[in-house]
Amino acid sequence: MYIVTSYPFAIFLCFITMLCWGSWGNTQKLAGKTWRYELFYWDYVLGVLLLSLIFAFTLGSVGESGRGFISDLGQADMKNIGSAFLGGIIFNASNILLSAAIAIAGMSVAFPVGVGLALVLGVIINYMGSQKGDPFFLFLGVGLITLAIVLNALAYKKSSTGDQKVTSKGILIAVLAGSLMSLFYRFVAASMDLDNFVSPAEGKMTPYTAVVIFSVGMLLSNFLFNTILMKKPLSGSPTNYREYFTGKLSIHLVGIFGGIVWGVGNSLNLIAAGKAGAAISYGLGQGATLVAALWGVFIWKEFKNSPRGTAPMLTAMFVLFVLGIVSIIYAGT
Repeated sequence: MYIVTSYPFAIFLCFITMLCWGSWGNTQKLAGKTWRYELFYWDYVLGVLLLSLIFAFTLGSVGESGRGFISDLGQADMKNIGSAFLGGIIFNASNILLSAAIAIAGMSVAFPVGVGLALVLGVIINYMGSQKGDPFFLFLGVGLITLAIVLNALAYKKSSTGDQKVTSKGILIAVLAGSLMSLFYRFVAASMDLDNFVSPAEGKMTPYTAVVIFSVGMLLSNFLFNTILMKKPLSGSPTNYREYFTGKLSIHLVGIFGGIVWGVGNSLNLIAAGKAGAAISYGLGQGATLVAALWGVFIWKEFKNSPRGTAPMLTAMFVLFVLGIVSIIYAGT
């Protein structure tokens, strides 16, 4: 299987993760013009699973290093399979909430508040599990990003001209999503031998196998989580499976593509974790908040016609995010 052998290249893969995790929301925005986000999310989950299988049977099965996907899956013990599976369930619950926050508040709010919070809490959790990197610069970066999250939430509340309850609801759902999202990565990382991808400890999985189990956890839990939201949505009117199956092929492909984009980022991030460490790899990947905010502000114009004083707050938010990401990168050098 393919294994990353240098820290700079691991960081490069984390930047690709950042782009992927920060950009998949565009597919929901596109589909959302004619398609409920609960219906979009079914295709998204299928795209995540499809990408994980493609990676498992290509990068995860070729070459002379490490164990191939099939043999690795066969030797994995139930504890580690269960850990990766639980990671998929937790992520799915959080990501459905994030999708709801995007539908209510937009990308430029849902990502910085939700995923930004996941970054802050997730770095702390993953560092406790695998202490790699300079803690001073790692947590300095976390602190700067925390300030950026606060500024983003304040800018959103300042620019919102609609119902104050809707404004607060969008932020609250994003906070709930971020809190849950901070937990999933640790369970997936715990199922792998982060210190040795070439010869993982017996019972542990390679990142390629862990991602497949994670994706299966996402899909199966979706039958519970998303069915509930289809019947009792957080916003809008209820929908049903009949509407899903009557959707056009083109709209289904948009959702599947969104899942593939996110899945590429997820796989590359876990592959990089063996060299960069779980805390740094996860923290940089969740720098996706910055990418998503850029999409929301400059492409989707989510802060268009905002009152005076909003622009400086957004500028400060972007600067703090960049400084925080640079500090996290430096923590691993």
